[in-house]
Amino acid sequence: MSIREEFEEREKRFMSPCGCLSAASGGRVRPEPLRSVRTVFQLDRDRILYCNAFRRMKYKTQVFLSPLGDQYRTRLTHTLEVSQIARTIARALYLNEDLAEAIALGHDLGHTPFGHSGETALREIFSDSFAHNEQSLRVVDILENNGKGLNLSCEVRDGILKHAKGYGKIVPDNENEKPCTVEGQVVRFADIMAYLNHDLEDAIRSRVIREDEVPAFCSETLGETHPDRATTMMRDIIFSSRTEDGELILSMSEAVHSAMSTLRQFLYENVYRSHKVHKEFIKAKKILSELYQHFTDHSSQLEQELINLEMGHLMHNGQSYERVVCDFIASMTDRYAMNLYARLFFPSPVV
Repeated sequence: MSIREEFEEREKRFMSPCGCLSAASGGRVRPEPLRSVRTVFQLDRDRILYCNAFRRMKYKTQVFLSPLGDQYRTRLTHTLEVSQIARTIARALYLNEDLAEAIALGHDLGHTPFGHSGETALREIFSDSFAHNEQSLRVVDILENNGKGLNLSCEVRDGILKHAKGYGKIVPDNENEKPCTVEGQVVRFADIMAYLNHDLEDAIRSRVIREDEVPAFCSETLGETHPDRATTMMRDIIFSSRTEDGELILSMSEAVHSAMSTLRQFLYENVYRSHKVHKEFIKAKKILSELYQHFTDHSSQLEQELINLEMGHLMHNGQSYERVVCDFIASMTDRYAMNLYARLFFPSPVV
């Protein structure tokens, strides 16, 4: 018996019947032989961890654009925090930790530079249906590995596609929008738990808001520090979730859910839509819009830039030219976009 097979047998002994067994995976788009050491979801996790798009997240905005302070979160540190929370919840509920971790690590691979302002820009200039969750799936299916994609399992791909919630419910009522695994649903909860905590902390650090402006109900219910709030949220979902008719229903107590909703609303009104953050988002949208237009008109320059990003295959994958430009823009880091913009549009000094 291989190490993988031993681990799959161990899963059957300790995992909840509601969890997704590695041996029960629906497989990959392109069938592959099973490995001797790693399960299907462990392999997915590692493929995501070692891909180019994962590394680029360290220079992509979470909320504050290209922060100079080393303590501010980036898209990468957000992803790692989501992964930690998802694993903690999955472990406590006897679910598949490796599946939850793989989905968490891959959920934001398709995020644009400059956070949601970049996403908004591409909606306006490329397609009003552009969404970072669909772009994340595109990254793992098409953009990575010289156009071959990562060939992830159907459960991880589903979780990546269906992680996004915007300002909607954590677990949607529409079954078509709900992840097919409980682990995928756990990541949706972990995502909001992570960003509520770290976005609040970064907003206070940047003086966009003051600590005493946070609604008292949130502090009293969730706690006044990052560790306290995170612990409260994780503990609440672990002890509030229940099994009905053989299905694990993820839920939270009314008090904690209400406090999270209040904090979410507070952040939207006072941080994400604040003047200080919004004026930088306007600048970011201008940069990406002008880059998009420039490369729409200069195909030879686009091909060279794609080669620099190890994405030269995009010019020959049968996609529309506008789609290729969109993929290029979405794959940039904040600093790459700003440096490229300066090189293209700022005057060069005469030597």
